Amino acid sequence: MKNGSFKIILGFLIAVDLAVWGLIVLPPDVRGSELYFLNVGQGDSELAILPGGIKALIDAGPANGLAKKNLEEILPINDRYIDLVLISHPQIDHMGGLPDILKTYKVGAVITNGESSENDVWREIQKIIKENNIPQISLAAGDKIKFNNAGIDILSPSGGAASVNDSGLVELLDINGAKVLFTADVGAETEKYLANKYDLDIDILKVGHHGSKFSSAASFLNKITPAISVIEVGKNSYGHPTKEALSRLADIGSQIFRTDKNGIVKIAFKNKEMVIFTQK
Repeated sequence: MKNGSFKIILGFLIAVDLAVWGLIVLPPDVRGSELYFLNVGQGDSELAILPGGIKALIDAGPANGLAKKNLEEILPINDRYIDLVLISHPQIDHMGGLPDILKTYKVGAVITNGESSENDVWREIQKIIKENNIPQISLAAGDKIKFNNAGIDILSPSGGAASVNDSGLVELLDINGAKVLFTADVGAETEKYLANKYDLDIDILKVGHHGSKFSSAASFLNKITPAISVIEVGKNSYGHPTKEALSRLADIGSQIFRTDKNGIVKIAFKNKEMVIFTQK
C-alpha cells in the first residue's frame, strides 16, 4: 500500500474566529501545499493550494453562501484570485455557490465536463463567465492539467455515461507526491470502470455522492485503498452518509472525516507528512 509512505498527523482546531486557524491564514507563497474539504452543507467543494500558491477550486457547493464564506476564512483578505475552477457536473449541490464566487474572485479559467443545464444557476454562471471573458474549457478522460510539480489527471467521463451523476469529472490530484481522488457523484458502475482501467492506489479519497449506498463499492475501495476518506455532507433526507458506505470504508481501515461533524477538513503536506486539521 503506497499510503504507508506518508506519515499522518492529526490536529484539531476549534474555529471560533479567523485567528484560531493560525496556519491557514498565511500568504500562499509561504504556506506550502494544502487541501481543504469545505463545509458547505449537502454538497461538494474542495480547494487545493498547490506549489507556488496556485489555487484550484473543485465545485462550489449549493446556493447557500457557505463556499464563499469558507474561502474568506481560508484565504487572506487581499487574495482575490483563483487560478482554476472545476465544475464536476452541473447540479446545484456542486455549482450553486459559484455565482457568488465568480463575482468576488477573479478566476483564471473554468473547467467543465462539457454538459450544460437549463437551470437558472447555470445560466447565471455562463453569463458571468462571458461578461468577464473567463476561458471555459471542457475536459474528459485522458486530459491532464499540470502546475509546476503538481498535476490533475482527468480519469472520467469517457463518454456514454448512463446518468448525470456518472458524467461527472473524476480527477486524480498529485500534490507533493500524495494521490487524491475526487469522485464527484459517480456510482458503482463508474467506480468499476475506474478500477479496471487505472492502476489506482491512492492516499486520500473524496467519497463519492456524499456517502450514498450506491457509491464506494467494496471492490473499488479494496483496489484504491485510501488511507483517508472525506465525506462532504450536510443535513439531508437521503440518509447520507449511509451505514453501508461507512461500513465499507471502515472495513479497509480508512480514516473517515465528515464535514457535517468535523467542519472544514484541512490537510497540509510537507515532505512525506500529511497533517490533518479539523474545525471541530
